Amino acid sequence: MATDYATLKKGGFMRQKQKNRFSLRLSVVGGQVTTEQLAAILEVANTYGKGYIHLTSRQGIEIPFIHLDDIDAVKEALARGNARPGVCGPRVRTVTACQGSEVCPNGCVETERIARELSDRYFGQELPHKFKFGVTGCQNNCLKAEENDVGLKGGLRVSWKQEACIGCGVCQKVCREGAVSIRDGVITVDQEKCNYCGRCVFSCPTDAYDAAPGYLVSFGGLFGNRIHKGSPIVPFVEDEETLFRICDAALEFFRENANPGERFRYTIDRVGGEALEEKIWAAFENKS
Repeated sequence: MATDYATLKKGGFMRQKQKNRFSLRLSVVGGQVTTEQLAAILEVANTYGKGYIHLTSRQGIEIPFIHLDDIDAVKEALARGNARPGVCGPRVRTVTACQGSEVCPNGCVETERIARELSDRYFGQELPHKFKFGVTGCQNNCLKAEENDVGLKGGLRVSWKQEACIGCGVCQKVCREGAVSIRDGVITVDQEKCNYCGRCVFSCPTDAYDAAPGYLVSFGGLFGNRIHKGSPIVPFVEDEETLFRICDAALEFFRENANPGERFRYTIDRVGGEALEEKIWAAFENKS
């Protein structure tokens, strides 16, 4: 019986140059891998591979040199450690993320949690071409959110609490955008200049700022044969219900308008950015 390479690729097994050998892409969400999963990956790499793994540019793990005849055994071995194959081809790929506010002192949002929710909601969905989500926790942008089809960048919307302020001026000094100003002991935050980095909040010695976490979302990033920085459409998104409506709308636009084998960026260019903007704004305002 002929080997169904398309199905194997869909399940994470990518053909190598060597006959009947595959590089297995594993499912990794937000760059998080448990020690239990690592033990299973180690076993598979030693038993069925060549004793090493490859770390991909998108926080993935691949095990090269899996033989066609061993694929079922490899799946069983991985399952014993709660690890599983990933996906390739025209579908939603691995969701990448930095460590976010749980670990990083600059983090504004819980990136690992939102990455897992995105993965649970979208991972593996069939599309005209591959589609990538990336989540970065702050303006330092370690995950380069704008390189993704949909990129999420965490931020904080801030407001000053006069009663807690001692007038030290640290917030004004650390603000790189010139958004914080002090006059006659009163602090003003220029929301037009603010980039939601949260530096004023993190530096304040008396917690004189209220901070609402949220996301800056970009659309149509591409970093391959052609490079295109993803663009914002809607303003700062503070609630996750709205965030997921926006993500739903982006994927729906892609499904409805893309030609087979066409990346999201190319679909936007061909159909027109105004059409995408209309759909995203409708989702943002809950009018869709």
